[in-house]
Amino acid sequence: MKLSMKIKIKEWIKRYGWAEVISLMLTVLSSWLAFKLTNSKITTALIGTWIGNIGYFGTILIGDILLAQKQLRSIDKPYSLTTFYKNIRALLVEFGIAELFDSLFIRPVLMYYLPIWMDNLSVGVVLAKLLADITFYIPAIVSYELSKKKLRNFE
Repeated sequence: MKLSMKIKIKEWIKRYGWAEVISLMLTVLSSWLAFKLTNSKITTALIGTWIGNIGYFGTILIGDILLAQKQLRSIDKPYSLTTFYKNIRALLVEFGIAELFDSLFIRPVLMYYLPIWMDNLSVGVVLAKLLADITFYIPAIVSYELSKKKLRNFE
């Protein structure tokens, strides 16, 4: 593997790694809780998807805000509401297309069927999350790479 690809992979792991860990924990916990409270596989799939997404995107947004604040501090500028909107715009460009397909179709379908097929809620939820992540990250990473120089420089 070329050195430049190794550097990119490290960058992507740094960007998405903690968000994935938090999302996985919240997805499994919320799916288990939703199933225990409702005994509904559809509710379980939707709650697991949405709560996992909140944890994932919340983590990414907090990281982006902290990075923007650091960039701005280095040139003695404050973080503003305008900067926050720029952070949100960058996230929409990075994740918009990937998230649309992921949250509305791929992830809920996998989170509904895989626990049934595996005959185990936790194993099915984790496997569904991992498979959905593959289809999610391909367009997300492409969008990130295409937009990061233009949309993520706050100096």
